[in-house]
Amino acid sequence: MAPSQTLSNTEYHMLRDTAINVVRHLGIVGECNIQYALHPESLEYCIIEVNARLSRSSALASKATGYPLAFVAAKLSLGIPLPEIQNAITKKTQACFEPSLDYIVTKIPRWDLSKFDNVSQEIGSAMKSVGEVMGIGRTIEESFQKALRMVDPAVMGFQPRFKFTKDEIIRELTKPTDKRVFAIAQALHEGILTVDEIHKCSNIDHWFIRRCENIVKCWKDVEKKKVETIDPELLHYSKKLGYSDIQLAQCMKLPKDNGADTVRERRLDLKIAPNVKQIDTLAAEFPADTNYLYMTYHGIEDDVGGGDGSVIVLGSGAYRIGSSIEFDWCGVSSIRALRDMGYKSTMINYNPETVSTDYDECDKLYFEELSKERILDIYHRDAAKGVIISVGGQIPNNLALPLDKAKVNILGTSATMIDNAEDRNKFSAALDEIGVQQPAWEHMTNMQSAFEFGETVGYPVLVRPSYVLSGAAMNVAFSQQQLEAFLKLAGDISDEHPVVISKFVSGAMEIELDGVCKDGEFIAAAIHEHIENAGVHSGDATLVLPPQNISNYTMHRVRDAGRKIAKRLNITGPVNMQFVAKGTDCMCIETNLRASRSFPFVSKTMGVDFIEAATKAMVGESTESMNLPTLDTRNRPNGYVGVKSPMFSFTRLRGADPILGVEMASTGEVACFGANKQEAFLKALLSTGFKMPEKSILMSVQDTLMDDFVHSAWTFHELGYDLYATKMTKDVMDEKGVPCTLLHYPDSEKGVEPNVLTYLKTGKIDLTINIP
Repeated sequence: MAPSQTLSNTEYHMLRDTAINVVRHLGIVGECNIQYALHPESLEYCIIEVNARLSRSSALASKATGYPLAFVAAKLSLGIPLPEIQNAITKKTQACFEPSLDYIVTKIPRWDLSKFDNVSQEIGSAMKSVGEVMGIGRTIEESFQKALRMVDPAVMGFQPRFKFTKDEIIRELTKPTDKRVFAIAQALHEGILTVDEIHKCSNIDHWFIRRCENIVKCWKDVEKKKVETIDPELLHYSKKLGYSDIQLAQCMKLPKDNGADTVRERRLDLKIAPNVKQIDTLAAEFPADTNYLYMTYHGIEDDVGGGDGSVIVLGSGAYRIGSSIEFDWCGVSSIRALRDMGYKSTMINYNPETVSTDYDECDKLYFEELSKERILDIYHRDAAKGVIISVGGQIPNNLALPLDKAKVNILGTSATMIDNAEDRNKFSAALDEIGVQQPAWEHMTNMQSAFEFGETVGYPVLVRPSYVLSGAAMNVAFSQQQLEAFLKLAGDISDEHPVVISKFVSGAMEIELDGVCKDGEFIAAAIHEHIENAGVHSGDATLVLPPQNISNYTMHRVRDAGRKIAKRLNITGPVNMQFVAKGTDCMCIETNLRASRSFPFVSKTMGVDFIEAATKAMVGESTESMNLPTLDTRNRPNGYVGVKSPMFSFTRLRGADPILGVEMASTGEVACFGANKQEAFLKALLSTGFKMPEKSILMSVQDTLMDDFVHSAWTFHELGYDLYATKMTKDVMDEKGVPCTLLHYPDSEKGVEPNVLTYLKTGKIDLTINIP
């Protein structure tokens, strides 16, 4: 949190003076990060770490203060003194002025631990978060509640989310997990623990817990009121504490479908609206000249004027498994395209790690929530021409219907058609209508009909909820018992939208079509294939462009289906279609009417910016000069192949089972080019940190894949590797004449050697091929 709320002046000056002594002693020029441990009840402290470089917190500090640390550090490294470097925010002072803030910033990490089975949920000294958010307000309560909602759209704010028992709350406070904040909220809301008891269990400073208590006290006051008669002072006070309209509607027990709209109408009638404030680095000591903005209910006037008629681009929010830097690239490309075409652009986003939240990328940057409430505030205040929701991933896409209902001008594909693609039932029905092949499917109406479907088509079947990110709650069920469990999970995740069950096609190739359409016709397209068979989420799959193994017939089927779908949904803007092919079948399994995770890879491999083309299409500008690859351009790029490989963080998540499935697990990606697919694939694999085996390979493969694997095992033997195998694999290898040595399972009879675990621990195995 910035600025610090609990450090005394003595502590502040003590730590600052120590930092100055450290950088002088080490002779540091440029950025430096120093981490301290300060005793909570004395002035005793120690230095934990000194990083003489830019750090993760440097990006946060730059965004929190508006002071561009990396920019200034680069100038200093070139020998330019601070008094000669201009402050880019004020444009009137120099960089030697220390940032001084008249607002509070709260940063909260984003964890995705629930995506992994058997992983400890506890958080500690080893980093497990995959992203972070930053909420800005005039009080800790306001910035804290904003940040909580930014972490996950399903979070309303500081209020109970899970049903903990008292013992579970105490356990969360003493051994924190990613759910700790909600345990504190429940303890205060339900009076389970006092402030002192929470402090005693957690050692969180009393000051922070008292601020949380303020939020809860306001909830108690509001829930006694009716929206028609609520005191203007109380309503305004609740907004100052960071309450959203949805929260207040929930508090006053208003209907779920329109309660937030009722609260909005009431407060606007009472002239209760947020003011726009600038990030100015010097707390208004000097005039600021910046477009770096946030909204607060603590102001009495706006710092900047409105009504500029800009185009709003919605960012991607927090980095998470399923939405990362790829969508930030898309957002920035869209902003830059608008600027090049002469449009004024506005970015709304809240991720401090992104380029899209650099204030010099757009005409206005609102470091704000991606919610219907906040977007409407900005849209009406600035008299925006329209909103682009299709370049920031799933979070903006999920706002299509709510914004359309509020009469926001959505640029590109209409909200109705987005709903027709996102709603699994509507989309599957549309494919049947236009004659595009798909796996057998059925809309989930009740548990019994699902069981009957599974028996009719045969297991495995795929459970597919609507409006979800990175395949959340999507699962392959191999039995009725699994199907029942997965349907309950999918219903919890997507309770407002239908769940579809479809036949899972085993052993099929997966193919993707990334493209740009205008009025239902493709103006740019790229078809790429997955190396992994269908069943691995597209974000975890290894992509090859141009495709190397797709027959001309299958390519024809993909193009034909793509054209039919684009016309049926009348697409304008970016689109991603996914197909599975087996034999002569080519079936569509999904269409996303937004930019996909692979758009940056496709654009960089094809040598043309697909997002620039999509932005031009959405605002009605011509793309004729861009030399776009068409749906029929099969051989572009010429002379090289691109391969995109995923990065995983299993080693940081102790207990995680590194098995891939239909729900995404990767946390990053790399891409490399090569003269052929083998060279490009090897480069990409090595770039992820994979080490080539030098001598020994351990093999343990399930029986259904054994015949195929024998060919690979023989190739390893010919290459001179020493092969080891577990018992069943060893038996097959002996039968097929592939030389290998038996290694016993660790759980076999105690003391039996040679043992898999012994060989792994002593470094005798260079590569393990384990396919359970």
